[in-house]
Amino acid sequence: MGKFSRTWWGDRFIQALENFTDDNRLKRGRSYANNGKVLNFEVKQNHITAKVRGSINPYFGVYKEPTYHIHIEIKAIDKSSWNQVIDKLSSKASIISRLLLNEVPENIEDTFQELGLNLLPHSSKDFQTNCSCPDYANPCKHIAGVYYLVASRLDKNPFLLFELRGLSKDELHKKLANSNLGKALVQELNPQEFRLEPASSFYTQLEKQSVDEKPSVREFWLGKKRLPQTIEVPNSSGVSAILVKKQGDFPAFWHKDNSFIETMEEFYQRVKTKNKSLI
Repeated sequence: MGKFSRTWWGDRFIQALENFTDDNRLKRGRSYANNGKVLNFEVKQNHITAKVRGSINPYFGVYKEPTYHIHIEIKAIDKSSWNQVIDKLSSKASIISRLLLNEVPENIEDTFQELGLNLLPHSSKDFQTNCSCPDYANPCKHIAGVYYLVASRLDKNPFLLFELRGLSKDELHKKLANSNLGKALVQELNPQEFRLEPASSFYTQLEKQSVDEKPSVREFWLGKKRLPQTIEVPNSSGVSAILVKKQGDFPAFWHKDNSFIETMEEFYQRVKTKNKSLI
């Protein structure tokens, strides 16, 4: 049988049904889904209701096209088990992050199986179905047709898998977001917006700083240290390291009176002289 669904979750839903449903009935149900025989269907949590057009069959005295009413109930996961599942999902960053981004990871079923549960249909015991048609078989072709349309809707909304098991998408996201890991992820996914304010100037505003000791007038104008009477023209530096030159003669960390570059020159010269025999 060719693929009816386009996504892995819809395809697995059909595969799960094929494991415990007669293949011939699924084929006939698929034709019902493709030919527009299903008039409408509605999903509300784990309950599915639908109306399906039947076939005219004079042999059985059916001369007017009938309409059959269908009700499907999928076995819901109880609240305590859901809490265990949420705890498991919340402990795995790769899973909780994708769920909060509205994606369903392909390995999510592994988490359910660790707890002895199933997200996808596992057996016929997961379904309680009823159709008003006279067919004694269950599921009949009308119910099978609805199954295929549910799989088609799963393509557009993978979180319908959770709803069919009794937990809505909003409730799932709320529970995940309240976990420790979920809170951190939500904070990253929803960064705070900062209000932009017009600047009064393109230049950095000056800030006033308090001075503990007030300098004297002489010290304010002349400084604490006397400036040299003459300025010697510096010789070409023998320091090859550009990081040393970049600091200048008197960098912020250099508290001595002599030039930083001259001191480094002397240091470089000592190193060269000491290791001259090794060259």
